[in-house]
Amino acid sequence: MPQFILIVAKSNEKNLICFAMSFFVTTFANDINNKLAEYVLQINRKIMKKYMFVCAGLCLAMALTSCGSKDSAYRKAYEKAKAQEAVINETTPTENVIVAPVETKPYTETPQVDNYDNVSVRSESLSVIDGAGLKNFSVVVGSFSVKANAEGLCQQLRNAGYGAQIAYNSARNMYRVIASTSDDKATAVRSRNEFRSKYPDAWLLFNQR
Repeated sequence: MPQFILIVAKSNEKNLICFAMSFFVTTFANDINNKLAEYVLQINRKIMKKYMFVCAGLCLAMALTSCGSKDSAYRKAYEKAKAQEAVINETTPTENVIVAPVETKPYTETPQVDNYDNVSVRSESLSVIDGAGLKNFSVVVGSFSVKANAEGLCQQLRNAGYGAQIAYNSARNMYRVIASTSDDKATAVRSRNEFRSKYPDAWLLFNQR
């Protein structure tokens, strides 16, 4: 009986030692794994930072190189254009512009001659009923079948300072209001043109005696 107990005790002692050893190894291994993992993570972070710095440096260098090449290309193109312009200016001959003097011709005024012969004249036989009498050519500014109307216009002309008269055409039963009368046709035409500014229908009358 004591031997059995001793054997069991020894067996339990071995199991405890094995369990302790396995627990220690497992714990130590876990610690080592955790530390290794942290170390690897730190290394990876450092490596990533280095890669980021390297990539950033490469991008910056490429950008600077690209800008430098563009500026160089633009500079070369500008210098080439300036050189071509200089060559064109040197080879283009300059033309001497000759300014011809302006000739001034003396101004000669051509006198205007009015052709009064072409002015139409109406011939009528009239009798003066109010006025000093008619000459050869007269300017008629109004014609009325009612005597009172002719008298009203005649009075307006007299108030304006004209020597107006009233002449009667018995063949037509019309009262002619004469604004002016003259011996020659040219004077009568000029007078008619003046009266036409106010009386557009003014016309010339030749009195048949």
